Order: sequence, then structure tokens, then C-alpha cells
Amino acid sequence: MNLLSSPFTRQSLKTHELMRMVILCCIPGILVQAYFFGYGNLIQIALAAATCWGTEAIIMIMRNRPALRITGDHSALLTGVLLGIAVPPFLPWWMTVIAAVFAIGVVKHLYGGLGNNLFNPAMAGYVLLLISFPVAMTSWQPVAALSQHPVGVWDSLQLVFTGFSADGFSLQQVRMTIDGIAAATPLDTVKTDLHQGLTLDESMLKPVFGSFAGAGWEWINLAFLLGGLYLIYRRVTSWAIPGGMLISLFVCSAIGFAFSPDGTASPLLHLFSGATMLGAFFIATDPVSACTTVRGRWIFGALIGLLVYVIRTWGGYPDGVAFAVLLANMCVVLIDHYSKPRTYGHKEAR
Repeated sequence: MNLLSSPFTRQSLKTHELMRMVILCCIPGILVQAYFFGYGNLIQIALAAATCWGTEAIIMIMRNRPALRITGDHSALLTGVLLGIAVPPFLPWWMTVIAAVFAIGVVKHLYGGLGNNLFNPAMAGYVLLLISFPVAMTSWQPVAALSQHPVGVWDSLQLVFTGFSADGFSLQQVRMTIDGIAAATPLDTVKTDLHQGLTLDESMLKPVFGSFAGAGWEWINLAFLLGGLYLIYRRVTSWAIPGGMLISLFVCSAIGFAFSPDGTASPLLHLFSGATMLGAFFIATDPVSACTTVRGRWIFGALIGLLVYVIRTWGGYPDGVAFAVLLANMCVVLIDHYSKPRTYGHKEAR
């Protein structure tokens, strides 16, 4: 028999420690994303994080609350980091500011601040931009290896704040690949090609695709997967929500691929393209807007995976993670109500 010394209780992380750990686990994905798409996302992350932090500080002062103590929980910084990762690298700066102010001022503090918001603030800000400025929000440049005009740090700053690089190239010109074709995201490319009658194999021959998913995107998703697994290892988050989302997305895409292998995207393409891993491990697992019961977390994650597949396959947007998370947030109260565990010592109600 093994004897263990006291204390037997495990001390949980404080809010600022939890938020800081999640931000640090985003770093592998951020670095890989910067490697493939340049410095634009680093600028967007810094801009969104500063705006979120400043907005929360101003609101706390207006509410006569201790601004420095509340902003020190790093929740606003995490919202800014996730928002900066999600938006295109060369999105105009004022759009990022609008999304950050909306995420903190409306989605978070209109409902009372941290712990009271119904929706994920970062995804609500992202969807606001996606609905209001769909062209700008879907204008991703090609990976660095396919870009006709390489973009440095100064060029990235110029594109974000003026819309033109230091050499006078517009954003549309920067988005051109080496063969003079405007780049599109892999999910958008395969969706358009399938609607035009091409097979999946024919679409995957295009240079925007890598070994099994989008060029660059497959490695970005692997990096976020690595960070997410470390969060689960440190017990910062549960594996129920990401597990439910990824299993559901895999099962749905595998069924569709089995019935129509030439007319639908493969499971690997779904899992390692777009914001799949970022959404599974860093967005859907938001402890405030997600389910709290164990069974409810599995249902919540599975619902997100199902909605992502439906939106990607039949919807008007190529990715759909943000919409899926917000739609699932609406169902949290209902899911928690019907997935409550039976109280120990009480019989199950008839």
C-alpha cells in the first residue's frame, strides 16, 4: 500500500495564471503563422491586445472599479491575442480596433464583465467584421514561398496602416502568387473548385495545398495542436470539448468523404485547415461561454464540430469555426440543464 503525505487537495490556477498559460501556449502557432504569412499577424495581435486592454481599463474607470487590478487578470489580453490570430495579416488597422472594442465593450462588459458574458468575445468581434467587411476578412495573402512580392516588417506596418507597401504595392498586388493569380485560402479554393465541377484530387494539385491540407495551414494547425495538448497535460483545460469537436468533425467529414470522395473535402483537410485546432483548443474551451458539466462539454464540442462541417460544406463562408462557436454558445444553458449529473445520494427524478 502506498501512503501519500498531506495535503491531498490540488490547488487550482488563479485567473491571471490560467490566462497567461493559454497565451503562452498560443506562441508556437503564432510563430509558425508568422513564418508562413509574415509579420502582419504579429502587428494585428499587438494592436488587438493593446486595444482590448485599453478598452477594459477605460470601462473599469467609468464603472469606478479598480482598473489595474481587473485588467491584470489578462483576460482582455487573451481576447486580443485570439482576435489578432484570427484576422487576416494585412487587415486595415481600424477594423481590428472596431472588433476589439466591440469584443470587450459590448460582448464582455455589457453583460457584467468576466464570468458573465454569454458569447466568446474574440469570436463575436471576428464575426462582426466578417459580416460587415467580408471581402477584407477573406483576403489572405499566399504563403511566403508563393508570394510575388515579399513583405518585410516595414512593409507590413505600411500595409496595415496605409493599405500600401513601402514600394507602393497595394494589398491586391501583394496577394498575387508568383504566377500572377490572386491567392485564396485552401478551404475557399477547394469549396469553389468543387462547386465548379472539379474533383478533390484536381483541386489539391494547386500550389496553395501542401501534403495533406493547405500549404502552411497544416503546420499552423499542428503547432496549435501542440500548444493545446500541453494545456490538457497541465490540466488547464479539459479534453472533452476539443475531443468532442475534433471527433465530430472527423466523423462527419469521413461519412461525407465516403459517400462522395471526389465531391467533398477529406477529413485531414478539415482537421488541418483554417482555424480548426485554434478553435478546438483555445476558443471553444473558453470557461465562461462553454458548458460546465462533463457530459455537456462533450455535447458542446460535438455540436461545434457538426456546425463547422455544415457551414464549410453548404454554407456561404469557407471556414465557419467562429459561427459554430457562437451558435453553440446560445445552446449552453439548455445543454447544461439536461446534462446535470444526479446529486450523490438522491434517486433519479421520474
